[in-house]
Amino acid sequence: MARSKRRNLAALTFAFQINYTLPVSASKLKPALPPADALDAPRLLALLHRHGGREYVATLYFGAEAKGEYRLTARGERVRAQGPSGTVSELDADGFTGLFGRYHFARLQPSGVLTDLGPLFG
Repeated sequence: MARSKRRNLAALTFAFQINYTLPVSASKLKPALPPADALDAPRLLALLHRHGGREYVATLYFGAEAKGEYRLTARGERVRAQGPSGTVSELDADGFTGLFGRYHFARLQPSGVLTDLGPLFG
C-alpha cells in the first residue's frame, strides 16, 4: 500500500511540473527596444540645433511603444515641442533632456515648415 501511495504522489508531482511550469525569469526576457533608427533626446537636440528654425515631425517611443507624434523646432537655445494633444512647450536644453530623457524619437522627417530663414542660408 505504501508503494502505491508513493507512485501516486510521484505521478501528481510530475503532472504538476508539466501543467504548472514557472514563468521564465526576467533576466532571460529581452527588453522592448525602440526602432533601430530612433534617436535619444541629446542626439535629437543636437540635430535640431544643427538645423535651427526647421520644424521636424517625429514619433515618440517609450521602449517599443509609440506614444504619439511630436513637432519639434529649435530656435537659438530654446526648443519648441508640440505634442499629440496640441500642447506647446518651449524648453531649454536641460528642460528638454529632463522631460524627454527616457524616450526615443523615430521616423524623423522635416515638416516643410521654416520658423526663420536660417535653414535657407546655412
